[in-house]
Amino acid sequence: MINPTIILASSSAYRKELLSRLQLPFLSIAPDIDESPKPGEGPADTALRLAQQKAAAIAQLHPESLVIGSDQVATLDDLQIGKPGNHANALKQLQLMRGREVIFHTALCLLDSRQQAPQPLQLRNVQTRVQFRDLSDAELDAYLHLEQPYDCAGSAKNEALGISILSAIHSDDPTALTGLPLIALTDMLRHAGVRFFS
Repeated sequence: MINPTIILASSSAYRKELLSRLQLPFLSIAPDIDESPKPGEGPADTALRLAQQKAAAIAQLHPESLVIGSDQVATLDDLQIGKPGNHANALKQLQLMRGREVIFHTALCLLDSRQQAPQPLQLRNVQTRVQFRDLSDAELDAYLHLEQPYDCAGSAKNEALGISILSAIHSDDPTALTGLPLIALTDMLRHAGVRFFS
């Protein structure tokens, strides 16, 4: 049995690196969607909606494929924290989060566009609770200059130097915080009939 074509609906280098760990051939195609949260929308709902929209946008163009969509929303006191985009915004984020717990909602969608798909849509939200260290402005500023995590929600790369500004991570899936929950994803792929280790 040959596995169907797998497509990652993302241009994220982090997600591509994570998916490559599964040693399954895949394509990576960036979806063109509006990623803005809707008024009054909760963080988990935003992440799940965007993950599904990303997958659906690519699945329309590539039938007979398994399309993976993922999105992450960080929250502090139910306030959504997006990608900072620049140094000043990142410093403000880290100052706001220091000494506190931030919840990351990493939503995952597997859309099976094959005609005879037994389960066309699978959705899951993996939560990660992250405790930030209570560091000085000077330490936070120095970290940002070194790593420049301006494309990361929460302004820290946990898979790199950013781990040094965290004091604890609690999750059922250690890859969720980086942006693609591989434990959940392998479960979904198995349900879709994907064979591993072949």
